[in-house]
Amino acid sequence: MTYSISSTNFLNKYTAPQQNSVQNNQKSSSNKTYTSIFYVNDLHGKMTNMERLYAIAQQFDSFQPSYQTDKLKLASGDIILGANILANKVAHNFMNWAGFTATALGNHELDVVPPKLSEFMQTAKYKLLGANVTVDKGTPMDGKITKSFIEEHNGNKYGIIGIAPSDVLDRVKYNESVEEIHVSDLESTIKSVQEEIDKFKSQGINKIILLSHSGYENDKKIAQSTSGLDVILGAHTHNILENIKEGVNLLTSKDGEPVVITQAGKDGEKFGILNLEFNDKGVITKAQNNLSTTREFRRILPIKYAVENILGKPEILGEIKSVPPPPKNRLISHNANVAIIADAMKEGINADIALHNSGNVRGNFDVGTVDSRLISDITPFKDKMVLANVSEKELVNALKVGTKSFVNVGNKPGIFYVSGLKYTADTNGNLLELKFIDKDKNEHSIDINNPRTDKFYKVAMDDFTATGGDGYFADRNPNFIEKIFDFDKDELTCNYIKKMQSPIEIKDDHRITIIEAQKQA
Repeated sequence: MTYSISSTNFLNKYTAPQQNSVQNNQKSSSNKTYTSIFYVNDLHGKMTNMERLYAIAQQFDSFQPSYQTDKLKLASGDIILGANILANKVAHNFMNWAGFTATALGNHELDVVPPKLSEFMQTAKYKLLGANVTVDKGTPMDGKITKSFIEEHNGNKYGIIGIAPSDVLDRVKYNESVEEIHVSDLESTIKSVQEEIDKFKSQGINKIILLSHSGYENDKKIAQSTSGLDVILGAHTHNILENIKEGVNLLTSKDGEPVVITQAGKDGEKFGILNLEFNDKGVITKAQNNLSTTREFRRILPIKYAVENILGKPEILGEIKSVPPPPKNRLISHNANVAIIADAMKEGINADIALHNSGNVRGNFDVGTVDSRLISDITPFKDKMVLANVSEKELVNALKVGTKSFVNVGNKPGIFYVSGLKYTADTNGNLLELKFIDKDKNEHSIDINNPRTDKFYKVAMDDFTATGGDGYFADRNPNFIEKIFDFDKDELTCNYIKKMQSPIEIKDDHRITIIEAQKQA
C-alpha cells in the first residue's frame, strides 16, 4: 500500500492519482473515493481568526478539484472559550456561518453553563459529538450531545464520531456542567469508539472519522487499539502535525489498516486540509495533509459586520509606541505583554497581588492603535474577577504548581504572570526566590521553603483559578474567596490603558526571572 505525501496548498490543484484519464470533476472509474476535509481545532474563541476562517471556508467550498471530491468541514472542539455569552455567541454563529457539520465536545464548551449551551444547540446547524459522554436525565443538555452521525456526499457515506477529553474536570472551572455532564476515562472511551465503529460497519459504512478532543498521545492509543477507524481529527494538546509522517500521524490500526491523525495547533492560528483517496473497501490508499497559516488570509467585510452586530464596535483605548516581542512559549516564559494586564487586575480591585495564569493568554499587543477587541483577543477567557484572602503558604504552593510546568508534558498548566510579586525559577521547575512588593514599592522576601500559614494577602485572580482550575489551588470550593465581581480582567485592562498616557511604551521590568538549569537525570 502506498501513500502520497505532498505539501501542496489546497488552493493549488488537488493531488490525486493520475493513472486514469478523466474529465475535470468527474469520478474515476476505479471505484476510488476522493475526500477533502477542512478541519479546525482549539479556536478558543479567537474571533479575528474565526473571521478569517470563514473566508477560507468559502474558498474551500468554491474550489473545484480535478476529481469529483466529497468535501467535509469538521471541528474537534474548544471552539468556544470562557463565560462571555456574546463572545460564545460569535463562536456558535461562526460554526453555522462557515458550514461546519460537527464538532467534538471540548473542555471549553463546558465553560458555558448548560442552560446557555443548550440554547446554542437549539439553533445549531452542526452536531455536538461525545460518544464517551453521559448527561444527567432531565438536565438542560440532555439529548443535545450525540455520539455519532452519518454524513453523505455524492452517494458516499461517512461515519463521524466525537469524543470529549477524559481530563475535563481538570480543564474547566467549577460550574453546573461539572455536575451534569460526565466523561469516561480513556479505556472506556476506546470501547465506546469501537462500539460506534462497529455500528457503522454493520450498516455498510466503511469510511469512519473520529473528532477527538482527547489529546495527541491518547489519539495514538485510540488509533492502535481500534479496528475500522480511518481518520482522527485531533485537538486538546495543541500539537502541529504537518504533512503525513509514518509513526507520527500515520499509524496502523488493530486490523493492520492505516489511520491518519491531524492537529492544527491552537487559537485558530492554523487550519488544515486533509485530502484522501479511499479504495472500494474504505481503506485509505493516498493521503495529503496541508496546514496553512490563518493570518495569511484577510477578514472580509460581511463577517466583520456580522460579528460587530453581535459585539458592538470596539472601543479605541490608546496607542502603543513600543512593546517587547511575545515569547515563543507563553506557558513558561516571562511575558511583558501580560504584565500590564496583571497590574490592571491588582489596581482595579485594590488587591496586594495579582495572579494571571499563562494559559489564559492567546495574543499580544502590537505597535499602533489598541482597542477593546484586541484586549479580548489577548485574554479571551471571560471569567469573573475574584478578590481572595490567600495565605502565604497557599500562594507559594500555587506558584510552585506553575513553575513545575517547565518539566510537565506540554508545559501545562503554565507559570503565573504576576503583579505585586517578583520571583525567580529555573528550567528544572524549581521556585528559587520570591519577593512581595508592597504599594510603596518596598520588597519583602518570602521564605519559599517555610511559608507562613498565618500571613495573608489580598489576591486578584479569576474564578477559574480560584476554584481549582488547572490545579493551582486544590480546593474546588475554597473558603478564601472574599468577593466575586461581575466583570473579567479585560474590562479592568481597558480602564487601566485608558488612564495611561499615550503613546504607551510597554517594557520588561524583569518581575519574573527564568534561569537555565542543568537538565535533571
